Amino acid sequence: MRRAVLAAAAILLSAQAPAPSDWRPLAAENTLVVDTSKGRIVVEMRPEFAPLAVQRVKLLARERVYDGLLFHRVIDGFVDQTGNPDNRDGGTSRHPDLPPEFTFKLTPGGPQAVVVRRSDGVAGFVGSAPFEAVSEAEAARAPDRLVRAWGAYCAGVVGMGRQADPGTANSEIFFMRAPARRLDGDYAVWGRVVQGLDVVRAIKVGEPPADPDRMVRVRVAADLPPAERPALEVLNERGPAFARRVGELKAARGADFSVCDVEVPVRAMR
Repeated sequence: MRRAVLAAAAILLSAQAPAPSDWRPLAAENTLVVDTSKGRIVVEMRPEFAPLAVQRVKLLARERVYDGLLFHRVIDGFVDQTGNPDNRDGGTSRHPDLPPEFTFKLTPGGPQAVVVRRSDGVAGFVGSAPFEAVSEAEAARAPDRLVRAWGAYCAGVVGMGRQADPGTANSEIFFMRAPARRLDGDYAVWGRVVQGLDVVRAIKVGEPPADPDRMVRVRVAADLPPAERPALEVLNERGPAFARRVGELKAARGADFSVCDVEVPVRAMR
């Protein structure tokens, strides 16, 4: 009986669809184009992680709230914070605060690709965004048999800022310059940078910076004319080429391998 339950949980975590192509385009409605004073950052937003956060970021971009805002707190090797209308910690938009979205459920047949299976948990990707999750055995004991997961704060991951109260995310967003796994399960992940991680790391540091960089303009790709949208494809995390890449990284890293070792490749379509 136990083996059958574990097998069912393993099936839940594995991709069952026919083998996809190696590359996939970005969905324009869930792609954020952030033009900064240092260059362009392109984010793949993943509402599977935090649907309210994604909805809020798109709303504020469309209201042009983000245009011109400073990177008001930038710590080298850690994070770039921005998105507060008063350009300092604690500022909010006119919209109400969001409830916590620190965990989500992996659903049967969902878009997840698992790359790590351990006795105490699993890890993988939903799109380009990395996640950690409970073990298959623990998922099998859950009343709904679904797998509880949370975003993994690897380099390039983007999250919602908040105050001490977990339910105070509003407009502040942050970009990870490097992994900081202590944030896992404590801040909502809403996507990952697929182009422009070098820009993220080039933003001037300081708390606040003496001469801060800024987000010049922030737009949802779907709102741009087709010819002006980022013409990018990312390596399909559920495809054979991605699996080979992960296998090579596992062989090279050995026991030290983690989901943060995997950077999802991107290529220009034109």
